Amino acid sequence: MFWVILEWMDDSASVRKRFRLLEAVLDERSRRLLAAAESKVWGPGGISKVSRATGVSRQVIRLGLKELSQSPAHPAGRVRRPGGGRKKAKHKDPALVADLEKLVDPTTRGHPETCLRWTCNSVRKLAEDLNRMGHRVSYPVVAELLHELDYSLQANRKTKEGDSHPDRNAQFKYIDDKVRRYIALGQPVISVDTKKKELLGAFKNGGREWRPQGNPEKVRVHDFVIPELGRAAPYGVYDLACNTGWVSVGVDHDTASFAVETIRRWWYAMGQERYPRAERLLITADGGGSNGSRVRLWKLELQRLADETGLVIAVSHFPPGTSKWNKIEHRLFAFISKNWRGQPLTSLKVIVNLIAGTTTKRGLKVHAEIDGQSYPAGIKVPDSTMAEIKLQREAFHGEWNYEILPRREGDTVIS
Repeated sequence: MFWVILEWMDDSASVRKRFRLLEAVLDERSRRLLAAAESKVWGPGGISKVSRATGVSRQVIRLGLKELSQSPAHPAGRVRRPGGGRKKAKHKDPALVADLEKLVDPTTRGHPETCLRWTCNSVRKLAEDLNRMGHRVSYPVVAELLHELDYSLQANRKTKEGDSHPDRNAQFKYIDDKVRRYIALGQPVISVDTKKKELLGAFKNGGREWRPQGNPEKVRVHDFVIPELGRAAPYGVYDLACNTGWVSVGVDHDTASFAVETIRRWWYAMGQERYPRAERLLITADGGGSNGSRVRLWKLELQRLADETGLVIAVSHFPPGTSKWNKIEHRLFAFISKNWRGQPLTSLKVIVNLIAGTTTKRGLKVHAEIDGQSYPAGIKVPDSTMAEIKLQREAFHGEWNYEILPRREGDTVIS
């Protein structure tokens, strides 16, 4: 009996020594397989003996024995079997990501020429809010989820907006609540804006693309407009609920007439089919430009569109200096810019093809076409014509939030 004990102690010490020597190079799987092999060689009682010698639990050793009996135990390169390991928070709590996006969505910002987004809220504050909603999540997990949603930490110089309207944040909340109501009722909601005008021709376009080494695309040294080619003015419509975009590439002035014509084309080609029961249309737009809150021609053209379609057209403008919050900037324009980086925009056809070829992992689809019509600048809308527009201002900042009602039979029609 004494010799048996000594032999067991000697074998146990050998196993322990082997494990200590290999510990630095063993991963999770090889550790349990080595322990299982030792226990199998040891014979009856080997599981308990190897467990005491190595510190590997009996359950893990039994799992290793089961894997040794399988052929192959795992696909090459895997440590755990498919589906094994600790589940991520977003998989254990399917509503977590959706609730996180709801928290950051009203304060989401993005630069028009990048795909980055950022939020004013800290990850600790977001974690606290999510825990109050019934989720169990830590702030590092929130940070990880934000990165997966394409959010990024930004320097202070990126977030400083300068002087702002005292009701800026209140307007953001007002727009967010309004958008949610419309989408819940199945009514269309679009974000509109003009993308940066682009020179047509062999001009340098920022970014890089893969080409044979030492053979870059040859472009012009100076960015002077070529009169016979001119400029392109892409005006976009982004459907918030469907994640689809429409871009009209104009060749004339960027006026309110051009803006509303793009919305008209989107409605008859895409919107009407997607929303056959629509009675209202909500437009979110910047406070300036061709669709600015003070532009009379914008309201006049919207009245004509309302008369044609029979839709009540509601408009909510973002406060001055806050165009980065407009969804079209970082959900459509940012990806268009990414798609054509490094590509000289030599013609309208090239621009249309590059815009229409823009897609994302989240299923963004874009239609693009050329609008060759002429849109004269400097059109004045007199007070008498403005008085005929069926415009109803909302109680909260009526200069930013208003509705244009369609004219019925018997009403004065604006020609």
